[in-house]
Amino acid sequence: MAKGPNAFRTISEAAEELGVPQHVLRFWETKFSFIRPMKRAGGRRFYRPQDIAVLSGVRALLHAEGYTIKGVQKLHREQGLTHVIAAGLGDNGSAALGGLTDASAADSFPRGELGKEARDRLVIALDDLQVVKARLDGLLRGL
Repeated sequence: MAKGPNAFRTISEAAEELGVPQHVLRFWETKFSFIRPMKRAGGRRFYRPQDIAVLSGVRALLHAEGYTIKGVQKLHREQGLTHVIAAGLGDNGSAALGGLTDASAADSFPRGELGKEARDRLVIALDDLQVVKARLDGLLRGL
């Protein structure tokens, strides 16, 4: 039975979905501070849908666009997580971002009060909450 689109992925499932070896995902975690899968007891990683979107963007930037690791780090620092995610979505990335990351919410934060990394963390938290809300809505419909 296949997992649903909002289901968490193990590292092996994420690696298969992205077409990269598991050790590459672990390596990217060490190089990109914005890649933070959930870790359970024993250090087992679980990737949320937005984690997969971020990893897809990193893979596209590194493999398809020819960016270096430092180049992706700079892109993230200067343009934010939404641009990394958009790279993994292709040409219509900004239109498709609504379902993965609320780019307009990230841009609506006052720039002087929150740093880019704090805004990115808030966007990820918002995505997590939207996934939980969707699951709760599904459960309520089943009652």
